[in-house]
Amino acid sequence: MTLDSAAAPLHIDPLLDDPATRIIVCCGSGGVGKTTTAAALGVRAAERGRKVVVLTIDPARRLAQSMGIDSLDNTPRQVKGVRGPGELHAMMLDMKRTFDEIVEAHADPERARAILENPFYQSLSAGFAGTQEYMAMEKLGQLRSRDDWDLIIVDTPPSRSALDFLDAPKRLGSFLDGKFIRLLMTPAKMGGRAGMKFLNVGMSMMTGTLGKLLGGQFLRDVQTFITAMDTMFGGFRTRADATYRLLQAPGTAFLVVAAPERDALREAAYFVERLAAEEMPLAGLVLNRVHGSGAARLSAERARAAAENLEDSRIVDQGAGNAQSRGSAAPEGSSPEASGTHEPLEAAVPVVAADSVVPAEPVVPTEPVVPASPHASDESDASDVSDVPAMPADSAAPESVASGTASVTTSDAISDAASVTTVEQLTAGLLRLHAERMQVLAREERTRDRFTALHPEVAVAEVPALPGDVHDLAGLRAIADRLAAGGTTG
Repeated sequence: MTLDSAAAPLHIDPLLDDPATRIIVCCGSGGVGKTTTAAALGVRAAERGRKVVVLTIDPARRLAQSMGIDSLDNTPRQVKGVRGPGELHAMMLDMKRTFDEIVEAHADPERARAILENPFYQSLSAGFAGTQEYMAMEKLGQLRSRDDWDLIIVDTPPSRSALDFLDAPKRLGSFLDGKFIRLLMTPAKMGGRAGMKFLNVGMSMMTGTLGKLLGGQFLRDVQTFITAMDTMFGGFRTRADATYRLLQAPGTAFLVVAAPERDALREAAYFVERLAAEEMPLAGLVLNRVHGSGAARLSAERARAAAENLEDSRIVDQGAGNAQSRGSAAPEGSSPEASGTHEPLEAAVPVVAADSVVPAEPVVPTEPVVPASPHASDESDASDVSDVPAMPADSAAPESVASGTASVTTSDAISDAASVTTVEQLTAGLLRLHAERMQVLAREERTRDRFTALHPEVAVAEVPALPGDVHDLAGLRAIADRLAAGGTTG
């Protein structure tokens, strides 16, 4: 499949080489190759001279293995084996550890310890809805503020919807600004006896309904957590807003990653529209795992018709062979070559009796055959001769030659017939496989053309599918090469 002329080509190398490009965000629905794309971009940028860090949120260990690292954690680790003047570092987001670092950085030691030991906080930091996406933005803000790398590549979290990454800050902000949280924060803000009185009244009201559903201990854990986090809530919202503005800055580039499938490209279209609505810079679309064919001129219909012709020919040949074996004699003067079809094995190979073969000229042995003497002194010669029955010299040679000729003729004919049948079967099977591949190509082209028709302004780079999985830096380089070449037309 080649890039449609209506779609603008996405040039990856100029994007990576531009020093103004400081952040690249790879986003898209799950299972489309975001992590591999982010890693391949990191390898190519580093080998072209950039100092790169790749932040992945994918909990799988594929990225670490492909980069030759035993494991990835919340600390960037340098990748060995990168060619060129640049550097490549990689890290995997540890959601809970990132949350802990925020608490430790923005609270005094006593309050930080109270928060970290709070049961509600432990549940919140480990799996609250949107926490992973929010922490990814927190980590992005931390990396950008350190200024240790001139390019940060972010692999967004795997989720059902690619929009979760953009919605996370607002979702967490809605949680922090919710009526339930504000109610629990009121006693801490009032302080003194009035606060304790309000707390008792508030807890007694909530215990009657929520306590039956959630338990009184849970509500007390939440209230304790909110009290300890009171001074930090403003910081959460401030940093989330700052990171959101960072994503809108000119130095950021979004790459929407998709596969040539209907659901993935539909999600990509939604994301393109959302980025435009949020005024975030979109670099283009990366279309992964695109199939191709070196024989695209042979259509699926022609390949399938050719396969059917070959299979029909074999059926006809087998029927003719069966009729011949039932005693139907072939017309005089007919031959397999004249009929234009392959004779079946029984018809193609004549059964010739050895005693019916008469040589054109008598075969005279060059040396007479002399019977061995029973008194021969050579034991080996005597044993050899004794194993062969004695026969007249004038009849042994012609009969043996005739038998040998019939045996060779039969063996060659069987081999030729079997090889012809095997070639026909293999050819028909390959033609059917080609027809299926061309159907896949046609479906991918239709899906892609629908996207480009809706969003002709989006640049596209197509990445041909590899025959196997990526396991090392060489595989990432191969992906990067295909990605860089995928923005060309033709």
